[in-house]
Amino acid sequence: MRVGVHVTKFDHPAGSAGIGPELAAVGQSAEAAGVGWLSVMDHYFQMEHNGGALDHMLEGYTTLGFLAAHTSTIELSLLVTGVTYRHPGLLAKIVTTLDVLSGGRGTLGVGAAWYDREHLGLGVPFPPVKERFERLEETLRICHQMWDQGNDGPFEGKHYQLAETINHPPAVRSPRPRVLIGGGGEKKTLRLVAQYADACNLFTTSPEEVGHKIDVLKAHCDDVGRDFSEIEVTIAGRFADGGVDEFVEQLQPYAKLGAQTVIVMPPTGTPAQWIEDFAAPLVQRVADL
Repeated sequence: MRVGVHVTKFDHPAGSAGIGPELAAVGQSAEAAGVGWLSVMDHYFQMEHNGGALDHMLEGYTTLGFLAAHTSTIELSLLVTGVTYRHPGLLAKIVTTLDVLSGGRGTLGVGAAWYDREHLGLGVPFPPVKERFERLEETLRICHQMWDQGNDGPFEGKHYQLAETINHPPAVRSPRPRVLIGGGGEKKTLRLVAQYADACNLFTTSPEEVGHKIDVLKAHCDDVGRDFSEIEVTIAGRFADGGVDEFVEQLQPYAKLGAQTVIVMPPTGTPAQWIEDFAAPLVQRVADL
């Protein structure tokens, strides 16, 4: 099992001026620790359960571009971008640019979006959930088409119409950037994973529930003729009070289910030191799980 780090807090003791140097240190610490994945949230406002809207929140892809310049090996993604935040043609161009400038390390992490407050706050349309999933599927189709250098023709969908899907320069990663879809919805989300994604992300709710989600995903793969082994199962979890030892013990049943990456979240606005103290030893402990 490999370890990923997901940064969710940006409230640095030094204020705004401290955020950039801290994130540069995060990239250096994560790579030194052997972490394989580095992501940040994609939100306009900080979420209530993580501090509230008046806490700091950075724009996601600008942040990944900064991290790309301060890393050299680690995979970079948002976990996950809301499909409503950017037009899909622009989104494909942004992720391609990240992949090119990082030397092939960009991943599209995407989901149906859910946080209505930030949409209303900044005047971004927030359609009903059914439409958001329709837009998510069209976005996935558009991104795949824009990453196909043999097809720069039009796209005609219910919600999006593109006259030309030109996308140059092409991605460095071959045949295209990876796609991760976040969420465990059994009827829609996991079906989209089977059809369009290279990875899924599930929460460590319980081994029983995650095992059930994996079984549902396998059934969707069978339905669409997809080899389930092509899909990476990632899980997101938080450290308990027991620290690394207790967390490793909790991870064992998820590893037996086939989870290949565990993504951990530093609890503070100074995550670089936390990565050295907790993520680094975790990398060594879970390598053989």
